[in-house]
Amino acid sequence: MEFRDSERETVFRAEVSGFLDAEFPAEFSNRPSEWGLFNASGRSMQGMMEFMRGWTAKLNERGWGAPAWPREHGGGGLSVKEQFILSEEFAWRRAPRPGGIGHGWAGPTIMVYGTEEQKAAYLPRIISGEHIWCQLFSEPGAGSDLASLQTRAIRDGDDYVVNGQKIWTSGAQYAHMGILIARTNPDAPKHRGISYFLVDMKTPGIQVRPLINMLDSHEFNEVYFEDVRIPAKNLLGEENRGWYLATTTLDFERSGIATSVAHQLIVRDMVNYAKESQVGSHTVATNPQTRNELSDRAIEAQVEALICYRIISMQERGEIPNKESSIAKLFSSELDVRLATTAMHLGGLYSQVTDRDDPHAMGGRFTRFYMHSTTSPIGGGTSEIQRNIIAMRGLGLPRG
Repeated sequence: MEFRDSERETVFRAEVSGFLDAEFPAEFSNRPSEWGLFNASGRSMQGMMEFMRGWTAKLNERGWGAPAWPREHGGGGLSVKEQFILSEEFAWRRAPRPGGIGHGWAGPTIMVYGTEEQKAAYLPRIISGEHIWCQLFSEPGAGSDLASLQTRAIRDGDDYVVNGQKIWTSGAQYAHMGILIARTNPDAPKHRGISYFLVDMKTPGIQVRPLINMLDSHEFNEVYFEDVRIPAKNLLGEENRGWYLATTTLDFERSGIATSVAHQLIVRDMVNYAKESQVGSHTVATNPQTRNELSDRAIEAQVEALICYRIISMQERGEIPNKESSIAKLFSSELDVRLATTAMHLGGLYSQVTDRDDPHAMGGRFTRFYMHSTTSPIGGGTSEIQRNIIAMRGLGLPRG
C-alpha cells in the first residue's frame, strides 16, 4: 500500500477540501454523528431532509453523489483511491457522505442484472435522491440464515402476489422503493427457489410498523405483505436465481471501506473529555488505568485504518476482498463496543445521563453511544457469520 497521495490524488484531495470549505454549513461541523447522534444540528427531521436534498444536488453536480458509479449512469467514475479520499475528507468534517441502500446496494445490483428499461426507470431517481430505498431481506426466522426465508411470491398473470413478513428494515418509513427477496419455488433447495424484486413501497397491501429501539429512536421497521401485487416487470434477473443477486448486493454492502475516521474522532473526543473533567482535585486523565484504556482504543483505531488500507490496495490491484472485508467488518463492529465501554468508564455516574444539554455527560453521548453500539456486531452480518467466513475462506477450515 502506498500511503502517500500521488500528484493527481493530492490535487483531488485539495478539491474535496475546498468544496467542503465553501459548501458545508458550519453548524454541522461539530455534530457528533459518529456517536450515533445523527441529527444534532438543531434542525427538524423535515429540515434535515430538505438540507439533504440540496446537499445531494451539490454532490451530483460533481458526480460525487455516487462516486463509484460509471459516468454513463450519472456517477463520478472515481478510482478506488479517489473514493477513499472523498470518504476520508467528508468523515473528518462530519459531512454527510454519499451512500445509502439506493446508492450502495440497489443501484449497483440493478446495473449488473437489470434490463435497460429498469436501469432507465430507477438509476436516475437514485442519483437525484428522488427515490429513497430500503432492503427487504431479513425475516423473523431468517436473519443470519437468510436463505431460510419464507415470504412467498406466486406468479399470477402479469404480477407476482407476495405474502409474508420482513423485519429490521432500516428507513422503510421513508422509503419509496425496496429490494425484496421472496421464495418463488418452495420445492427447490432453499438457495435455488428465491427471486429478487424491485418494490414500490406504496403498493396496496404493504404495511410498515415501527420498531422503537432502546434509544427511543425509530430506525427499524417490520414490513408486512398481504396479497401485494408486484408487476412481473419488476423481477430483477431470472426467476428463482435471486439468491445470487442477493449475494451480489451483500458483497456491495460488505466491501464498503470504513476509514476508521469516526472511531478516531471518538477517541479524540474522549481524550479531551478526560483532560477537562474534574474528579475531586484531579482530572479524569490523571488515572493511569484511564490513560492505558484510551491508549488501547487509539491504537485499535489505527489498526482499523491499516485494515482498511489493505482492502483499498487490493481493490486498486483489481482484486476482490472477501475474507478481508469480513475482517474489517468484524474488527470495526467490536471496536465500536470497546469504545462505548471505555466511554462509560470515563463518564462514571454521568454515563447514565441522557440529557442532551448536560455538559458533564457530553450531551448524553456516553449512554446513547453505548446503547447504539450493541447493534454493531449484528447489523450487516453478525460477528459469528464474519468469523465463519474468515475461518473457511481465510484459514481453509472445514464447514462446521
